[in-house]
Amino acid sequence: MADLSMLPEFGHNSRCLCLDTAARILPAKEWPMASYATKVKRDIARWREAGMIDAATADALSLDVERNGGGTISFGSILSMMAAALFAAAILIFIAANWEAIPRLARVAMLFIVIAAGYLGGAEMKLRGREAFGEAAWVVAAAAFGASIALIGQMYHMSGDERQAIFVWCAGTALAAAVLRSGALTIGAVLLGGAWMVMHAVDDWALQLPSAYLAVAAVLYLLSFWTRSAPARHLVLLSLFLFAAFLYARDETFVVPIVLIALSVALFAFGRLQPTQAERMLSLGSALPVQALVGFLTGVGIMQVELIDEQGFLAVSIVAFAGIIIVLLLAGRESRTLRWLAYAAFIFQICFIYLVMLGTMLGTAGFFVVGGLVLSALAFVITRLERRLSGPQVVEGEWL
Repeated sequence: MADLSMLPEFGHNSRCLCLDTAARILPAKEWPMASYATKVKRDIARWREAGMIDAATADALSLDVERNGGGTISFGSILSMMAAALFAAAILIFIAANWEAIPRLARVAMLFIVIAAGYLGGAEMKLRGREAFGEAAWVVAAAAFGASIALIGQMYHMSGDERQAIFVWCAGTALAAAVLRSGALTIGAVLLGGAWMVMHAVDDWALQLPSAYLAVAAVLYLLSFWTRSAPARHLVLLSLFLFAAFLYARDETFVVPIVLIALSVALFAFGRLQPTQAERMLSLGSALPVQALVGFLTGVGIMQVELIDEQGFLAVSIVAFAGIIIVLLLAGRESRTLRWLAYAAFIFQICFIYLVMLGTMLGTAGFFVVGGLVLSALAFVITRLERRLSGPQVVEGEWL
């Protein structure tokens, strides 16, 4: 597939002639709107016809593309997931509103029918090639399963609390994700697991943080490999950063942020020194340094807040600046997301340090002067860095 955007600029007439020729050669359906998987499968078919690969290899490559080529989210997929959420909410509201008027046996039957219809209908749509609608149907079934836990528990006056219900919901959704190999259900299980952890942490502000969440996070991370869900892996890591923040709020010991910073630095170093093994073990793609930077900033931020009125604040802030600059220089070229995260963190650090040290610096007028100079310098540095780091267009790893 030729990239029409890369046609040379020989003048308006020549370029129009090139585009017109390309339009005659390429059917409309083969213009650069097709998905990555479609393009690769078309190339595989061409290689097979040319005798470059045999039929078995072509079939194996096509199957691998079908299994792993659905890494992007289309607008239709987003709309189907939103429709699934609204449909699930409508079903649950209808059942809850008419709960007393529905016979007990009919209530249970309705819930199980919705669950079965969602899972079986989703499987049927997946077999027909309607991936987005199939995943959306499974999301509806998972939502109905969560509602059935609460409604049946209420109907039969079962003992337990909301946290236990969320945990059971998480376990059931994870099991369904494993059986159906569903990325959407894996994401749902991760979100439910995170909600279970947060509910424990903020329950009556007692910070009863469940240590078992570490095991839950490990299981969900392994599950994301089976279901090929990169977003689930990223969400698990982000939930672990939140877990560390809650853990520090409970124990108020510097061990937590120090360990978090050390692990983040080790993660970044592992990705730089052993990129093949890091990808094989973690499968984070180009987002690995982004996650490492987020973990590093979380640990540093905890220490900065704790030392805000003490002498160690400036030293920790210097460490923060050093970490941001090192990550930007070593890995900024490969990831635009990393670059903008580093820029935002750099600017935030400057503003935060100034606000903390405002009493010992200049007055309000000085703030605007210094702020203008700093922002001007940042604009100059960022512009130069973008020109140097962008270079040739880099294809970043898929998050989804």
